[in-house]
Amino acid sequence: MDPLGAPSKFVDIDTLPGWTDVYEAKQLDSHPNPVEKAQVDVRSPFPYRKDINEKIILWKGDVALLNCTAIVNTSNESLTDKNPVSESVFMHAGPDLRDELQKLKGCRTGEAKLTKGFNLAARFIIHTVGPKYKSRYRTAAESSLYSCYRNVLQLAKEQAMCSVGFCVINSLKRCYPLEDATHIALRTVRRFLEIHGETLEKVVFAVSELEEATYQKLLPLYFPRSLEEEIQSLPYLPADIGNAEGEPVVPERQIRITEKPGVPDDASDEEGLEADLSFIGSHAFARMEGDVDKQRRLILQGQLSEAALQKQHQRNYNRWLCQARAEDLSDIASLKALYQTGVDNFGRTVMVVVGRNIPVTLIDMEKALLYFIHVMDHIAVKEYVLVYFHTLTNDYNQLDSNFLKKLYDVVDAKYKRNLKALYFVHPTFRSKVSAWFFTTFTVSGLKDKIHYVESLQQLFTAIPPEQIDLPPFVLEYDAR
Repeated sequence: MDPLGAPSKFVDIDTLPGWTDVYEAKQLDSHPNPVEKAQVDVRSPFPYRKDINEKIILWKGDVALLNCTAIVNTSNESLTDKNPVSESVFMHAGPDLRDELQKLKGCRTGEAKLTKGFNLAARFIIHTVGPKYKSRYRTAAESSLYSCYRNVLQLAKEQAMCSVGFCVINSLKRCYPLEDATHIALRTVRRFLEIHGETLEKVVFAVSELEEATYQKLLPLYFPRSLEEEIQSLPYLPADIGNAEGEPVVPERQIRITEKPGVPDDASDEEGLEADLSFIGSHAFARMEGDVDKQRRLILQGQLSEAALQKQHQRNYNRWLCQARAEDLSDIASLKALYQTGVDNFGRTVMVVVGRNIPVTLIDMEKALLYFIHVMDHIAVKEYVLVYFHTLTNDYNQLDSNFLKKLYDVVDAKYKRNLKALYFVHPTFRSKVSAWFFTTFTVSGLKDKIHYVESLQQLFTAIPPEQIDLPPFVLEYDAR
């Protein structure tokens, strides 16, 4: 407890600026032109809701110091974890907390358990256990982290709590990628407030300096503070936004059971069932397809229909995608050869490929293909453009035409359909000739989308300079 007359170290959440307040202050400074409702053609799945935004607070500070109904403590299964959040909670709550935790007999991953706040300003502490992250078990980790946030909110609702202060549940010790975890945290809270918003008055995200930038970047996606911000955020939403409650959706579990199994209703129902069966499995027996070897032989003989060819291609792509999600691709990611930046003049997502950062002779090109699929799968569901920097590449960076052909053949149809432009920056005569041969004789449909760009100023006519992250060596080369 604080000595009599001394200023309290605890922070009353009513004194903290809300998520909407920060935005309105910026708006007064910049005097932007408001977006009229009639101008909005496409709405975000997380539309602008002032009533929800008023409940949200982003605060850089120690969650243990918040004066609210309950704070969240992230721990391990035995509730004895030593991380910065839990150590601060124990220090400020006092020794009685450890005694009460022993009575709980631990907490399983994804669960939430309640204790008193003791010497804290908060009346209660909600303890939860975040998952350990491994790329091959990503789906399980996503579901567990969702359960953490959902169970905390559900407990707050059941106990009629007015306010909850969240720490960042995914601790560094458990290796969960911060940005991926933040997407799950924000969309789970958003969906809960949409359904049960009347039960909570305030939700505080207490973050460290390291975490603050990620939360500021992603909060507008799920809590846009105006129609304009909603429109601007839409291209940055991931493809997987979960179900109506924010829970991650696992397609393999979406098995449709008909009302009368074995009895077809009508033609349209049969088509629906056929579509739903595609989620059951990837092998021939589970999909009830027949002999896969026979189908491959028919493909070689040119006897399979166009629809059958498309199904076969989709199955192959799904196998690559599953492998990409299970593989450890951190070595390829560290090259920074492929990354997402802003949007072009038409609001389309811009993806950058840096040729100089691809050491073709030193890396596993199959892993490079997997990484491309892993990054691009959710980008390609909407219109996008590619910017390829050929700047200062040499023989060690030249992508083989066979690899490019394989990439083009493997990717889903959405990649080709939604790619609207490929900007080839700083091309050489040799690279132009190679590109012409490749797009003329190897692949079709790509030739008209390629735009050769000799200087960055030419590129900036299509993509504003503030919307693209340029490698320093590209800027230096262009200046010369």
